[in-house]
Amino acid sequence: MKVLVTGGGGFLGQALCRGLVERGHQVTSFNRGRYPALDALGVTQVQGDLADGEAVLRAFAGHDAAGFDAVFHNAAKAGAWGSYTSYHRANVIGTDNVIAACRAHGIGRLVYTSTPSVTHRATHPVEGGTADSVPYGEGFKAPYAATKAIAERAVLAANDAALATVALRPRLIWGPGDQQLLPRLAERARAGRLRLVGDGGNLVDTTYIDNAAQAHFDAFDHLAPGAACAGRAYFISNGEPRPVREIVNALLQAAGAPAVTKTVPFRLAYAIGAACEVAWTLLPLRGEPPLTRFLAEQLSTTHWYDMAPATRDFGYVPRVSIAEGLERLRDSLASSHP
Repeated sequence: MKVLVTGGGGFLGQALCRGLVERGHQVTSFNRGRYPALDALGVTQVQGDLADGEAVLRAFAGHDAAGFDAVFHNAAKAGAWGSYTSYHRANVIGTDNVIAACRAHGIGRLVYTSTPSVTHRATHPVEGGTADSVPYGEGFKAPYAATKAIAERAVLAANDAALATVALRPRLIWGPGDQQLLPRLAERARAGRLRLVGDGGNLVDTTYIDNAAQAHFDAFDHLAPGAACAGRAYFISNGEPRPVREIVNALLQAAGAPAVTKTVPFRLAYAIGAACEVAWTLLPLRGEPPLTRFLAEQLSTTHWYDMAPATRDFGYVPRVSIAEGLERLRDSLASSHP
């Protein structure tokens, strides 16, 4: 098939493009930049901004009359800081443009990469949650979560006889090729600036990169008008909840960084996060604040999910365990830094 991936240059995006190529599909990626790794895979790249409706329409038309059969909408503005307007442009307007372009060009399948953050509710724990049992969050303190919730609702509402849609919510993706989560953790750990919020005993789900991509392929294979997964959202993870202290230190060990042992009580972390938000709003400070209220809540709260709905509706079963994933991560990092 001819498949278009938005944000194919990112961590998950590259895994999606690589897997789709391996499965024999013709893949095009719509990105803001250009990525040599995608060129090496033989992926056609089209550059543009998702918030530019005309650019999206042109890109989704394809290079011939046949057009695209399906879209993996993976691109998003992620992070813990930034203006609401910037997140809304990328995540809400961008997704609206993707849906409109699918309609305009008769593209019949749309697989959307969402996030469990759309259900975030302060320090409310989630234990074995499903999309049916865990409602959308309210009073979001982070524009990322707020705008992804709006976008996910739009994708699911768009599901009909002409366009089958599904939303996947992978939890904390990690593994070889990660340029965000682990490098930041390792940098802070080496600098002695990493702390656990609370005692680090709260259970959290994570997702090895190959499993996150596999879930997308499984949903894609089953997605069609009237399919069990059409118009629905699913949490995705390894299905192996671990104490946050354990998983963070396992990742740090794989990166050759020191373990984190120091802790900060939640109330203090929340106050520090609030103070950081004020400082980064009022002062010309660069980058993201080291802590926000949303991050303090996320890091201190139990969040793990039930994979049964994904297994039932499109056959998703994690193939790479956390133990095997950590071994692959260690090998990858060792080979890249001999």
